[in-house]
Amino acid sequence: LFARSEALHRQQQLELYTHLTSHISSLDSGELCICEAMQWVKENSLPYLENSKISSESASKEVVVKETFHRMWIYSHHIYRQELRKKIFDSAKKLNLTGFCLRGKPGVICVEGRRENCEEFWSVIRYLNWKRISCKHVENIETEGSVDNLRLFHTFEDLQFQARGDYGLRNDYHMDLGQFLEFLRQHQSGHIFQILFGVEGKLLD
Repeated sequence: LFARSEALHRQQQLELYTHLTSHISSLDSGELCICEAMQWVKENSLPYLENSKISSESASKEVVVKETFHRMWIYSHHIYRQELRKKIFDSAKKLNLTGFCLRGKPGVICVEGRRENCEEFWSVIRYLNWKRISCKHVENIETEGSVDNLRLFHTFEDLQFQARGDYGLRNDYHMDLGQFLEFLRQHQSGHIFQILFGVEGKLLD
């Protein structure tokens, strides 16, 4: 004899079968057992079904949703225009992204947060009026917890360092990259300098 139910998991199914078989084996030899078995299943199946329900609820509670944390490093020839910077900041705020926008020449943007939000940010700003822009590097981390625990930046900052060059010409001043390197190192990202600019960053003592 074998009792089966789609409502039972494999372990509950095995227990029900084992106990049913044990009960039938205890009957006297030659005794009719089909009706006895049906009666036993009616009277004893409920605990197995309840245990199956509890197991299913526990399993559903243990399902962990994984998310992908994303960090994008974007390089631009320069970032000066107020309307362009406003678009960058508005998009980052709307998509709950942290990071920074380094204005001047060169321009650098870093955004971090949920992968789909970072990708949407990139799809928005890449088609704006740029002289040159490219995504130089992407970092991905799969996490079972909150992506907020992986952020290196607490807000989205407007970054500007001491400039050098002809201040009379709006497009002819360069950011102090030494200060930028120090900023990156303070945020555990010193290795990004070489990825962005093709040279190893060195600070003077």
